[in-house]
Amino acid sequence: MAKYVIGLDFGTLSARAVLVNVQNGRILADCVFDYPHGVMDRALPDGTPLGINWALQHPQDYLDAVQYLVPAVMEKGGADKTEVIGLGIDFTACTVIPVDENMNPLCFQEKYKKRPHAYVKLWKHHAAQYEADRVNRLAFERKEAFLDRYGGKISSEWLIPKAMQILDEDPEIYESMAALVEAGDWLVYVLTGNIVKSSCMAGYKATWHKKEGYPTKDFLKALDVRLEKLVEEKLPGEVMPAGSKAGEINRCGAALSGLSEGTSVAVSVIDAHAAVLGVGITKPGKLFMIVGTSMCHLLLGEKEKHVPGISGVVEDGIIPGYFGYEAGQACMGDHFAWFAENACPSYIEQEAKADKRKLLAHLDMLASRLKPGESGLLALDWWNGNRSVLVDADLSGMIVGCTLQTKPEEIYRALTEATAFGTRMIVETFINSGVPIEGIVAAGGIAVKSPFVMQVFADVLGMEITVNKTSQIGALGAAMFAAAAAGSKAGGYDLLSDAAERMAGKDTVTYRPNGSYKRVYDSLYEEYRALHDYFGRGQNNVMKKLRSLANEQKGEAF
Repeated sequence: MAKYVIGLDFGTLSARAVLVNVQNGRILADCVFDYPHGVMDRALPDGTPLGINWALQHPQDYLDAVQYLVPAVMEKGGADKTEVIGLGIDFTACTVIPVDENMNPLCFQEKYKKRPHAYVKLWKHHAAQYEADRVNRLAFERKEAFLDRYGGKISSEWLIPKAMQILDEDPEIYESMAALVEAGDWLVYVLTGNIVKSSCMAGYKATWHKKEGYPTKDFLKALDVRLEKLVEEKLPGEVMPAGSKAGEINRCGAALSGLSEGTSVAVSVIDAHAAVLGVGITKPGKLFMIVGTSMCHLLLGEKEKHVPGISGVVEDGIIPGYFGYEAGQACMGDHFAWFAENACPSYIEQEAKADKRKLLAHLDMLASRLKPGESGLLALDWWNGNRSVLVDADLSGMIVGCTLQTKPEEIYRALTEATAFGTRMIVETFINSGVPIEGIVAAGGIAVKSPFVMQVFADVLGMEITVNKTSQIGALGAAMFAAAAAGSKAGGYDLLSDAAERMAGKDTVTYRPNGSYKRVYDSLYEEYRALHDYFGRGQNNVMKKLRSLANEQKGEAF
């Protein structure tokens, strides 16, 4: 009898599921569930307004996704629940839920439905920047060891700043919550009844360290006396590595998912990190890039190195037994979409329609006809802030060199090149910090759909890039973690490397750099570095001044 595993991939706007054959990694079926509430960035469901840089979600959407997706993918794939040996979950992070003593989200309670801080804070909730700045200042002043593991600065997206914002702005919610839980860990609890924390999420998003734990009580108390017992009182659960078994489907989990009681459930992982296993990476040397609305760069190492501006280095953070490094760019497909929707003239849209192409595909075609440097443009890729290596959400985008002759496809190419330059900055920072990179593997929507973008990346980096074209690569990785959690006795695998060898996606294409472009791109990159440092390292804070002025005029100054 065939054995199957299910991977659930929870993204920003939707969740996806795959049903996977354990023996060969074949995806028999996939399904998608769009969140009914989407991203709440302006108001709660009842109309209660939200501030600038808020991004909330409703946890009911996650429950509805499980209830729909698991039975749907089994039916579509023709599998019976008795043939499913495990379930794996990946989730965007840091996406945290304040819950009561029964692990029920506070926003489910009638008295808190109008209170924004009772809802899920999505990963891209940036309204805790004030709190993140306080953490960074104090940690720098005290020379806290944990700061170096995160490139010298932690992000407003992470757990401690988000917890502090709740405490600062709605202390009643802070006191009422029994725990602040990553959404992936919360779903594991819903399905199994076990409170387990993912080393992946705790390490990268809650500043947890395998040997040292969380930041000390003394440090937390120095931030705010009310935070002294944050860890003991608000962060319950044993921290376990990816690929471990978090528990088994219980009666309530079976009723929600339609799976059999006793089915193994894996420890949750961050969505991009699950894709590392999905493409078959289980050892150091290969940089993995997940290329979508934003970008995440992931790398395994044998030693803990402190790399400036990265999002973290975590032991057992991606693959147990190795140190996992993470960096990222906060804007990729997002700024392509912005350009297409807001700055692309109608004649380009008409051309695309006439040629029966989607607008971005048409822009790809037009931009691919240009040679490097031909546009006379250079851009900075900070349209949603900078994640690595500057770690500054208040930075913004820039295009230099526009004239009255500038064409849309030239701007589009400049945006593409800027993103590739940003990745080159990350690659060089890793290498210069003693973390070797011997090859690059990419996956994700843009990597698969846009040969133009990936060729530009190969040319700018001067390295071959292998794109894994397997669909739903994150969900496949989550399913592979499930196979390892189930173990060989149940029909899975005892080692993640064995799961990777048998189940990883194998549909690939390789992009090789055009050597004749090296001189031009090296020259453009040097100018990018100059702009990067001038506007990003404090020499000229015009971007922040403009943002502050804009918010002041809107009546919501920082």
